[in-house]
Amino acid sequence: MKQYKNIILSTVSAGLVLGFAACTNSYEEYNQNPYGVSKEEMQRDAYSLGAAMVNLQSWVVPTDVNTNQFTECLCGGSYSGYISDSNAGFAGKNFAQYSPENGWSRVLFKDIIPKLFIYFNEVKGATDNPVPLAVANVVQVAGIHRVTDAYGPIPYSKVGVNGDITAAYDSQKEVYTRLFQKLDEAVKTLTANRTANFSPKADKVYGGNVEKWIKFANSLRLRLAVRISKADPATAKQQAEAAVNHEVGVMTGNDDNAFMTLSSTNPFEVIMYEYNGGDSRVGADITSYMNGYNDPRRAAMFTKSTFANGTNGYYGLRSGIQIPGGEIAHAYSNYNVKTDTKLLWMNAAEVAFLRAEGALKGWNMGDKAGNFYAKGVKLSFEQWGVSGAEKYLADAASTPALYNDPVGNNSYSGKTSTVTIAWNDGDALERQLERVITQKWLAMFPLGLEAWADYRRTGYPLLMPVKVNNSGGIVNTERGARRLAYPQEERTNNLDNYNAAVGMLGGADNMATDVWWAK
Repeated sequence: MKQYKNIILSTVSAGLVLGFAACTNSYEEYNQNPYGVSKEEMQRDAYSLGAAMVNLQSWVVPTDVNTNQFTECLCGGSYSGYISDSNAGFAGKNFAQYSPENGWSRVLFKDIIPKLFIYFNEVKGATDNPVPLAVANVVQVAGIHRVTDAYGPIPYSKVGVNGDITAAYDSQKEVYTRLFQKLDEAVKTLTANRTANFSPKADKVYGGNVEKWIKFANSLRLRLAVRISKADPATAKQQAEAAVNHEVGVMTGNDDNAFMTLSSTNPFEVIMYEYNGGDSRVGADITSYMNGYNDPRRAAMFTKSTFANGTNGYYGLRSGIQIPGGEIAHAYSNYNVKTDTKLLWMNAAEVAFLRAEGALKGWNMGDKAGNFYAKGVKLSFEQWGVSGAEKYLADAASTPALYNDPVGNNSYSGKTSTVTIAWNDGDALERQLERVITQKWLAMFPLGLEAWADYRRTGYPLLMPVKVNNSGGIVNTERGARRLAYPQEERTNNLDNYNAAVGMLGGADNMATDVWWAK
């Protein structure tokens, strides 16, 4: 269906709009049974399993345009330096200025958690085949970790079969313990059935290829292990080494990348081009880094700006500013996304950088940090179809550029990174970590929630501070938002459990309190 709705009109609250079903890329039409076929017939052609599994997959990185806008662009995009708001109507109620309306900040919690449980249980009801059931566990982990990483403690182990989240919360450490258990069990099942590929109708990511799912599950395990490496270093090391040294292992090439094939338009394309001429633009942070590095990936990733004054190139829009009105905001560079662009979950480049960081920590990752670092850069260049990786990796002089706003209102001349590209084994450990995270950040675009997690965990990459901080002094401008506040509905409908969760959080329920792994 090609009827796109502008979900954030100034006269309609975002919370109300979320009550309506989005048209684009919603796989829930699979749940309809227009032909009245029997259960046996549906199972015979994998229709039931396909409906449930594809619905489940569509809520990891949401394919629903409305949901995707809040989670990937307005929240993850703003806090990662990837994407900025270009709709002046968002002023005063957005993530970037640390003042999101409840209708904005509730989405990851109230929309994603129930869907991940409802469709997971539909998969369980559609098959007793252990292979797709194990895959469903991996998919649910891939989605739920993004939620706990945004809020901290969440309802998880006590969530109802029907997705009812009016339930007790688990601490974030408990959530992570369960996520690792699920991945471990899934990998064991899939490894024992590694040649038992299942119907591609039930898999929009790997077409039913079991070995690809094993690699993704192990890679996801590595991602989560690195994330908790400061909070629980012993568990992190054990989980990371188990993932990398497994007999099938982790992603190593771009043919392992987890991309979801969409049945309709890529949601980023709708948000960044069709809503009001584009509700978002590429962020100034990522274009400034790549301009300073003269990064050849820019032409594949971004469009050039279109300012009437002729000052054009790769100029992103700074986040957390007074959003310019009219067409000025739309003249900045945009994401070079097409209608049929697949939706990224995780790529092999990220995995190489995760292994590089693990090697810096002294973990057994299979090679030296510098070699994994180089591999990550090369994989990213290959993914974007760009040459010149060797020359880029040899550059020991270029540093990120200061941001010069073509309009002149939001330039930045403050503290910026001095990190170069070329690897140096003699550099201090912290310098090497910044280099790894910086290139990982460039390679993970547009996974904003992942980049935000790395920023909170490591402080890298160095991002420009916001100019408009509407948090009332709660959020430190230099540190930025550390988490999302719980939905207001939790205080009304789940008060006792909410209060217990705030106790687990160890701080106030606001955007300045660190989650467990970032403390």
